[in-house]
Amino acid sequence: MLRLLIVDDEHLARQALRRLLAAHPDVEIVGEAESLSDALREIERLRPQALLLDIELGGGEDGFDLLARLDSPPVVVFVTAHAKHAVEAFAVQAVDFLLKPVAPERLADSLERVRRTLGRPASLASAEHSAGVLALRTPRRTLVARPADIVALRADGDFTHVHVEGEPPLMMARTLAHFETLLPAPPFLRLGRSLIVNRDRIRRVETPSRETARVTLHGLDAPLELGRAAAARLREALGDR
Repeated sequence: MLRLLIVDDEHLARQALRRLLAAHPDVEIVGEAESLSDALREIERLRPQALLLDIELGGGEDGFDLLARLDSPPVVVFVTAHAKHAVEAFAVQAVDFLLKPVAPERLADSLERVRRTLGRPASLASAEHSAGVLALRTPRRTLVARPADIVALRADGDFTHVHVEGEPPLMMARTLAHFETLLPAPPFLRLGRSLIVNRDRIRRVETPSRETARVTLHGLDAPLELGRAAAARLREALGDR
């Protein structure tokens, strides 16, 4: 596990980072701090391997002051709303510099840099996909599922709705492209920018017109409506069955 401490004087900012970090099963948030003195105490007590560190901590304190008071600081990723601090951040050998609001993909990149700095594997695949199962982690729960139980995945911006048989849809802070690298193909088919389906769960395909298709999947309550390009990809894939 990657032991990480969040240092930010804004409660909502710390909550936002917690939500994003919930998508990374190998990250343990060991604690939070909202001031320089809090951070010094928690670093001494918890010994985190890395910090997500805000620069402006309020009361005239900042993240650079914190690092100056540490003999052997943890690996640092600065998280701030102010791009003007970027040069100074890298001058103190921060591994990355994130601007608020933090995008899920940028946070994932930063965590990869932290792992490399610590000499850890550069990929999350082993943490998320092992022993033939996927660990689907959200802020409220973690679901361990076999790929065969996953019915479909639908993109929603930088997030993905994962539909698992017998479970409410899970909204994951991961892109559809990320799941495409984890799931075997076949049986998983990417039918467009926003949809992956499990071919083994297709029960019926209807074609109301030459431009559309309607797909019924075992484990999904409502059929999926496909446009022309997605319907063409599906017909091509099913021709191989």
